[in-house]
Amino acid sequence: MIKKVSKADLKLGMFIHDLNCGWMDHSFLRNSFMLRKDSDLLKILASGITEVYIDTVKGIDSGDAPTQQQVEDELSARMMGLQLTRPASGTTTHQEELGFAKQIQKEANKVIHSILGDVRMGKQIQVERLTPVVSQITDSILRNQGTLVSLCRIREGDTYTFMHSVSVCTLLVTFCRYLEMSPEIIHEAGIGGMLHDIGKMRVPDHILNKPGKLTDPEFEIMKNHVVLGLETLRQTEGISRTVVQVAGEHHERFEGSGYPERIKGKEISELGRMAAIVDVYDALTSNRVYHKGMEPPAALTKLFEWSDHHFDPELVQHFIQAIGIYPVGSLVRLDSNRLAVVMEQGAQGLLFPKVRVIYDIQRGKKLAPLDIDLSLPESAGDTIVKNEEPEDWAINPFEYLTMERI
Repeated sequence: MIKKVSKADLKLGMFIHDLNCGWMDHSFLRNSFMLRKDSDLLKILASGITEVYIDTVKGIDSGDAPTQQQVEDELSARMMGLQLTRPASGTTTHQEELGFAKQIQKEANKVIHSILGDVRMGKQIQVERLTPVVSQITDSILRNQGTLVSLCRIREGDTYTFMHSVSVCTLLVTFCRYLEMSPEIIHEAGIGGMLHDIGKMRVPDHILNKPGKLTDPEFEIMKNHVVLGLETLRQTEGISRTVVQVAGEHHERFEGSGYPERIKGKEISELGRMAAIVDVYDALTSNRVYHKGMEPPAALTKLFEWSDHHFDPELVQHFIQAIGIYPVGSLVRLDSNRLAVVMEQGAQGLLFPKVRVIYDIQRGKKLAPLDIDLSLPESAGDTIVKNEEPEDWAINPFEYLTMERI
C-alpha cells in the first residue's frame, strides 16, 4: 500500500516510493529506494522535501498515515471546490489562432536560441530582440490564451533549455493577464520568463546536458545558475527590476527551502512566486531522457498538493483558474464513454471546455473528430469524468490539436 508520510516520521527500513517533489528539487539518483542509510535520511530531512510517499509492502509501515488514494480523493475534492466559473475571453478560436501561434513559437525559439548562444560565448544580451517576440506572444494569448500554451508542450530534440524559456514566458504572460496586471508588467514578466534560466549558459556543458541525474556536487553547481544569471542580467543595460525578480526568485519556495537566498512567504516578490509555479509546471509536463512528463491535469494536482508548503496557495489556485482544470491538449474521458481532446476553455466555466471527440471506448475504435462545447445544450449533458493518459490509448492528442481543419 502506498501512504503519504511527513519527513519527520521517516524511519530507516521504509521504502521511498516517491520523493514527492520536482525532479530538479533533489539530487537522489532515484525517486524510489529503500531507506537504509542514516546519510540518506539526513539528506531528506535537510532538503526542501516535506512529505514523501512510502510503499508499505516493500518496507515498514507508518501507522495512521493516509493512503495515496485518500490523498488524491481529498485533493480532487478541494480542487473541484475552487471557484472555477470565470469564463475565458478572446477574439479567435483555437483553429483560427493555430497558424499564428505556430509562427510565433517558431520565431520565439529562434530568438532565444540565438540570445542564449550569445551568452554562452560571453556576448552581451540584446534585450531589444526580445521585445517584439514577447509582444507577439502576449497578443496571441489575448486572442486565444490556450493555443500557444498547448503548442509549447511539443518539444523536438535536445532543445529543452531553449523551449522551456519560451514556455515559461508564455505561461507567465497568461498568468499575469489572468490577474489583470498592467501591460507594462506583463511585458516585463514575459522578458523575465524568456531570460529566467540565462545563468545555465554559464554552467559547464557536461553538467547542463548530462543525460541522467546529477551527483550532489553537480547538483550544487547547477543550482548556482540562478546567481550566475543575476550576475549576467545586472551587467546588461535595459534590464528591469521585474526581470531580475523573475530570474532571481523562481527557485525560492514559499516555506523557505528554496535557493539561492532561502527567503520565504511574502519576502518573495509576487512575480517570483508566480515564476516558481510556472517553472515547475512546465518542468513537470516536459519529457526528458530520464523524466517522463506528466499530463497537465496531473501536474496541476501536484502543484495544488505542494501549495501546502512550497508554493503560495492563493497563487496556485489562480494559476489553475488561468489555464483550466483540464488545460488545452488534455485527453479526457466523457460521461458518454468517449475520449476527447480539450481544445479551449468554455464560456461557462473551467469544467465545461470545448473538446474534440475522437474515440469510442465501448466499441474500441477511433471516431471522425467532432467538436462540441460541453457548456451548451447541444452536448446533451455530456461531462468530463476524468483525465486519461494518452499512452494508455496509443493516442497523441497533439495530432488532433494541431489539425488545421476538420
